Amino acid sequence: MSGRVTSRLAELGMTLPQVPAPAGVYVPALRSGPYVYTSGQVPLVEGKLLTAGKVGAEVTPERAKELAGVCALNALAAVTSVVDDLDRIAQVVKVTGFVASAPDFTAQPGVINGASELLGEVLGDRGVHARSAVGVAALPLDSPVEVEIQVELAD
Repeated sequence: MSGRVTSRLAELGMTLPQVPAPAGVYVPALRSGPYVYTSGQVPLVEGKLLTAGKVGAEVTPERAKELAGVCALNALAAVTSVVDDLDRIAQVVKVTGFVASAPDFTAQPGVINGASELLGEVLGDRGVHARSAVGVAALPLDSPVEVEIQVELAD
């Protein structure tokens, strides 16, 4: 896979990871018409969760923001499981972020900014999106954050 997005990732010192294997009975991404919907992505690198715990307790908001960027990178990798060229992304339409939060933690939007910022850095204006940032009691594998994206493809 080569193109503008891949070149931009290289400029940023990033490479697209292998698509993380599903942890259940689902696919990493599904295409429906001009849209690709990813399953939730946690911050796995080479099959290992980078950090575990609740944000605002065991995990700092700053670290969780970094991890949200890893989730977004994994989501872009998931898109490649159904579309061979990320340059076909016309627009990131929606990002949904889940933050495993300590009971008094309320800065979920700041954490999910890590995903939004990465998508903007990589895709420019095509990375601008609508978004939800939701605090939850727990996530799979005790992950602090999980991100899913929806993208629209160009013809």
